[in-house]
Amino acid sequence: MAAIWNDERKYQCWLEVELAADEAWSKLGHIPAEDVEKLHQHAKFNVERIQEIEAVTHHDVIAFTRCVSESLGSEKKWVHYGLTSTDVVDTAYGYQLKQVNEILRQDLADFKAIVARQAIKYKNTVMMGRTHGVHAEPTTFGLKLARWYSEIKRDIERFEHAAAGVEAGKISGAVGTFANIDPFVEKYVCQKLGIRAQEISSQVLPRDLHAEYLAALALIATSLEEFATEIRGLQKSETREVEEHFAKGQKGSSAMPHKRNPIGSENICGLARVIRGHMITAYEDVSLWHERDISHSSAERIILPDTTILLDYMLHRFGKILDTLTVFPENMKRNMGRTFGLIYSGRVLLKLIDKGMSREAAYDLIQPKTAQSWDEQVQFRPLLEKDPQITSRLSAADLDDAFDYHWHLRRVDEIFQRVGLE
Repeated sequence: MAAIWNDERKYQCWLEVELAADEAWSKLGHIPAEDVEKLHQHAKFNVERIQEIEAVTHHDVIAFTRCVSESLGSEKKWVHYGLTSTDVVDTAYGYQLKQVNEILRQDLADFKAIVARQAIKYKNTVMMGRTHGVHAEPTTFGLKLARWYSEIKRDIERFEHAAAGVEAGKISGAVGTFANIDPFVEKYVCQKLGIRAQEISSQVLPRDLHAEYLAALALIATSLEEFATEIRGLQKSETREVEEHFAKGQKGSSAMPHKRNPIGSENICGLARVIRGHMITAYEDVSLWHERDISHSSAERIILPDTTILLDYMLHRFGKILDTLTVFPENMKRNMGRTFGLIYSGRVLLKLIDKGMSREAAYDLIQPKTAQSWDEQVQFRPLLEKDPQITSRLSAADLDDAFDYHWHLRRVDEIFQRVGLE
């Protein structure tokens, strides 16, 4: 990924745009075919030489075109013919982002496959569902992962839409009027590079496209942060339901030899914050003066490479974390019992309603017993069995059914089918 953004690749993309534009002019009969052939044979650049020239010109595209011209003969007059700087830079950006998106697309597919595999593996691994950080009702670890799978599918849909937006070029001149260039040149260059021609532009491509793209990438990063935060929560010592793989020889603390910290997931959370910051910068870049100013340029030289490189890294790293995750099903079951059976209070409530009690009466009958169970740290069911108002309505079999976690999991197969996990 990083190689796509280095200076050598950037200038190579610029050169490809320049040469394709000359080809288009040749097809229009404006540049002799033999000159285009010479341009292809001899046009080259040197990064260090470009930097030397730029130190004088303070203009990177002029430095580039002059460097290229130094490698040519009389055909050099056709370099940058009819173009403005951003015709080259923005079209090359679209070409680079197409290459970037091919990598991210594969990253996302690989990560989705890992999530799917783990979701199916732990489909029926029962665990505690928590709301507000408090025990709620039983669920499965696989269902948790199935939610992630569904979210990644949505992330991919958003990515594809936004990627199509930035895989674009414009060769429309200084203010987008095609004053000194034929629209055919734009069409030809973009087709050759495999990107689309933006339907209308100023001196630059509209930056709402790039803002949408950075927002889509930021949302992917935020999804990874969400998943990583869950891993961190489940790895707490008092929970220990999952644990990041801890390699032989790995250390967790300079002071505490026992420490096994979820450093990978913490890393993901930190990097997501960086990418969201870049998203804000992309939004700030939308509002340019008139037909263009250069305020966006310096920011994009940071946020486009950094965001795409970071997201590539995050998808690889968290994919490995998830693929090698240690899961403790016995701890998950043990933790379900830590709240004395209170997690079945909802089932008891519904059974009393089914037996003829009003919802309010049933709720008010049960709630004091849940408080007693929690405050005195005693099992919930025996408290119910001591109350004749309950035992007169609910048999032992009814309570057995109410306190069976399998009831809560009976729709797991259906949910998996709904999200496309068979």
